[in-house]
Amino acid sequence: MFTKSLLSLLLLTLACLAEQRPNIIIIMTDDMGYSDIGSYGSEIKTPNLDHLAYNGLRFTQFYNAGRCCPTRASLLTGLYPHQAGMGGMTNDSGPKRPAFRGRIMERAVTLAEVLSPTGYHTIQTGKWHVGSKKKEWWPLGRGFDRTFGSPQGGGFYFRPADFKLHRQIVRNEDVLFDREIHPPKDFYTTDAYTDEGLNFVHEAVSQKKPFMWYLAYNAPHFPLQAKEKDIAKYRGQYKKGWDVIRENRLQKLIDLGLLKENTKLSPKNPMLPSWDSLSEEQKDTQDFYMATYAAMIDSVDQNIGKIVKKLKSLKVYENTLIIFLCDNGATSEGGKLGSNRGPGKVGQGNSFAYYGEAWANVSNTPFRFYKKFAHEGGIATPFIAHWPKGIRTNLKGALISEPCHVIDIMPTCLELAKATYPQTYKGNTIVPYQGLSLNSLFKGQNLNREKPLFFEHEGNKALRFGAWKLVSKKGSQWELYNMKKDRTELNDLSASSPEISTRLIQKYKAWWKSVTSRKSYE
Repeated sequence: MFTKSLLSLLLLTLACLAEQRPNIIIIMTDDMGYSDIGSYGSEIKTPNLDHLAYNGLRFTQFYNAGRCCPTRASLLTGLYPHQAGMGGMTNDSGPKRPAFRGRIMERAVTLAEVLSPTGYHTIQTGKWHVGSKKKEWWPLGRGFDRTFGSPQGGGFYFRPADFKLHRQIVRNEDVLFDREIHPPKDFYTTDAYTDEGLNFVHEAVSQKKPFMWYLAYNAPHFPLQAKEKDIAKYRGQYKKGWDVIRENRLQKLIDLGLLKENTKLSPKNPMLPSWDSLSEEQKDTQDFYMATYAAMIDSVDQNIGKIVKKLKSLKVYENTLIIFLCDNGATSEGGKLGSNRGPGKVGQGNSFAYYGEAWANVSNTPFRFYKKFAHEGGIATPFIAHWPKGIRTNLKGALISEPCHVIDIMPTCLELAKATYPQTYKGNTIVPYQGLSLNSLFKGQNLNREKPLFFEHEGNKALRFGAWKLVSKKGSQWELYNMKKDRTELNDLSASSPEISTRLIQKYKAWWKSVTSRKSYE
């Protein structure tokens, strides 16, 4: 039997333990390039993100899974996308292809399903897109306490009807807006996903609970839609042209220490025109496209400023880990020079504009290729970690060069929340998480990763192991790069180092079999 004094001590200990555990906010943008924020080389004004970056940690070699749904599945589960059933964008393709079911399967647990039992108030706002046909696949069905967003995905800003595919806005399980029920005129997803999330954060703090908030903005994913006042900030700035701006971004990345001094730009697609070859009318149109894209990122940054202000007013800022990343590289969809396939003016709700490959090439400076590919332009993301109480003071502003991956977010949250990853959940055997906790890096220690990192999407594939990267476009031969010397993947060493290529190809084949075979799902 506990005496009153022992019971009081136990309760005090438990209270202290709860207080020590940080709040966690994971912020992810959609279809944004490596160099699209100021602290990663951009001319776009992102002072709030830059403050987090310069007072936290910036990772120079952090990887996503190259595409929307696969990255989200990996982030939420700590598994490779195929292990979670989200190897592609298909919608429940059935048991014959278990790695491509189009939703997070029961053999995986989400961050919310692991953290909620430990007392965390778990929140999701924004784009979901990892299972939407049934409500049990929505965030509340996968462990979250509160949600506000679109289970079907993103791609709209002023109202769900602006996107070509079915979209809804739901709060918890209630449908608020869809193609028939329109939101108010001042509705804009970037603002709404922030404001609703902050209401849920306030609820957690008032209940003295730690919280985990997964905030998935759909910006700056096409269609290009932004507020006029934000577009106006950038109008005219992009008439320098993509060739000059790409060179400027490379130099800033080098000056910031994110890239080595001798880093060379990857070659531009020779089918893309030079800026000087465009007519004045074309230049004005291109400037408008990129100004609108920049405005969408600017809006994200404004909202991050709003989050920081609220955390400070609630007196939880110091012990909140804020993580920022993107789901994949910039997209080349929409043609070489972009296009507007809607009736309205670019930026407005009834427009449907893409900024095109030429600007995507700028967004992904200095890397090759785009969203969907496994070259750096498809899978490299800016990654910021800011946590005043948890990151060693002498590390603040430091650059982390160790290769890391979205599979590392689950084990990081587990360690910080003092949560236990289950072997079984709701009667299902759970696949062990694949990543490593980043907390050692927050303390100034090494990660000591012993296994390669793997990538595959629609036949584009890669393996990263130490300095080496093995990569292939769909239907093409394997290429081999030394990433310490050649981050922009210009000097293929597969012919001169066949023994390394062969060894890494064998590792890749073994991994691929392990995550896609039907037997591995039985």
